[in-house]
Amino acid sequence: MHIQDSHWTSASAVAPTSVPGGANGRSVGDSSRSAPLRVDAQRNLEHVLRAAREVFGELGYGAPMEDVARRARVGVGTVYRRFPSKDVLVRRIAEEETARLTDQARTALGQEDEPWSALSRFLRTSVASGAGRLLPPQVLRVGVPEERDETRVPQQRSAADVPDLRLVEQRAAQGETLPADDSGAASLLEVVGRLVDRAREAGELRTDVTVADVLLVIATAAPSLPDAAQQAAASARLLDILLEGLRSRPA
Repeated sequence: MHIQDSHWTSASAVAPTSVPGGANGRSVGDSSRSAPLRVDAQRNLEHVLRAAREVFGELGYGAPMEDVARRARVGVGTVYRRFPSKDVLVRRIAEEETARLTDQARTALGQEDEPWSALSRFLRTSVASGAGRLLPPQVLRVGVPEERDETRVPQQRSAADVPDLRLVEQRAAQGETLPADDSGAASLLEVVGRLVDRAREAGELRTDVTVADVLLVIATAAPSLPDAAQQAAASARLLDILLEGLRSRPA
């Protein structure tokens, strides 16, 4: 799992790319979602996003923009024209992957009546998609006491740099309107929390398992291996073992 990166800043948390202050409400410095693109420009954008997911998934968010450009088979200048800084690209990828995980969790809730089947379906789908390798550190820090947190990204110098997602989750549950940079993470936590609660209440999930544990399974059960078949087999085997570890056992 490669989620830490000295380039990650608090602005790179799960957040929409639009921020206040841009002309006509558009994002400042991010033109990737503004006017319609020409066919060739749209194709280049899709190549860059696909390459970014692959490169960051394999090497972590510390991978340089040059690696993304090389994988996309475009010049690095093309990447910077669409994403003026690496933080903007990282934020875009993290936002999309977190939204994808949220959708997968909602699908499992809606289509599986059995609590354990719903949780295991979500885990298998998420691991197979590889989205866990692209989760931002802010999501994986849920429930970690600040004074014991040794996973902080180097540029995150203080607790104020990163939203406390335990508080985010509580505020969302109370119906409070959240800032844009917290809402995506809060949605993921809320839906996964429902999966966890249902499985625990049914007596099928260990009582000490938390939302953070489930997200950690997603992040660690998708190893990046050079051979696609080997990677799929390794992921399936590892997930089977982890799922057995999550299940409750008769006393």
